Amino acid sequence: MASIEDIVVQPPHTATWLVHIDRSMWVGGVRGLMLQALHPLAMRGVWQNSNFQEDPFGRLRRTADFVGRVTFGSPAEADEIGRRVRGIHRRLRIDDPDTGRTHRVDDPELLLWVHCAEVSSYLSVARRAGLGLTDRQADRYLAEQRRSATYVGLHAEDVPGSTAEMDDYFAGMRSRLKVTPESASTVRFLLWPRLPADLRTLTPGKPAYFPFGALCYYSLPDWARKLYGVLPDVPRSTVSAALKAFRLGMNSVPETVHDRAFMPSTRDMLAGARTRLGAAGYDLGKGLKGLTDPRRWPDGVAAAA
Repeated sequence: MASIEDIVVQPPHTATWLVHIDRSMWVGGVRGLMLQALHPLAMRGVWQNSNFQEDPFGRLRRTADFVGRVTFGSPAEADEIGRRVRGIHRRLRIDDPDTGRTHRVDDPELLLWVHCAEVSSYLSVARRAGLGLTDRQADRYLAEQRRSATYVGLHAEDVPGSTAEMDDYFAGMRSRLKVTPESASTVRFLLWPRLPADLRTLTPGKPAYFPFGALCYYSLPDWARKLYGVLPDVPRSTVSAALKAFRLGMNSVPETVHDRAFMPSTRDMLAGARTRLGAAGYDLGKGLKGLTDPRRWPDGVAAAA
């Protein structure tokens, strides 16, 4: 019988599962994009090598697909998307008008910045929105995310693996971050994005998106919001309350409805994960999110975890 590690990359007993199955990830994902944009070279890489300007939401969905596969996918699915991402990055270059130099997109410094901005956003938003992670679980989450970093070509030992290490990393990066025309445009796009074609039917409800975009912006660290200066400050307690309300509302949405926001390939991957976990004896009566409850694991698994 296959072990759980052969079924999904990150099993239900991991801290990664707790964070990545939580619907606060939508805020964390957009926050991560806003934070990433403060690195001038990383932002130019996105600007010059993607259609981000026309479809920023598509970038978020593709990120969700990658994160989903290296969390809920099988090891083979994670390896496949890792090879695909590394292959794409290997071919792309960034022209820096400030220096006249050309840089590789897969420069380890840039890959590390994108990884840290992303996973720190997921963790920060989830905790602030009410996911009850202990400090030890938070450290465990970042340690587990070292494995995810290897899929894009980083070495695990070079990636922050605790909250203290992550704080030190950002402290060391602060002096290199700034708002460029590209990053300013990115925040405007993320506050008022163009919907992709398959979600264009939601256009009449687009004004309702702005509060979500603003919530993502206000969840940024104080220093990042001061750099952008796009929206006026609001009390921290108000932002925390809004995050908790968002999480509560989104976590109440049925899984079959929520998953429609993903790309079809992501939905297929999640369906495969449900099938494999069900065959291994996990109780999927409450979907993948229900597996945060150890009582839905097969006998003996909870004790081993």
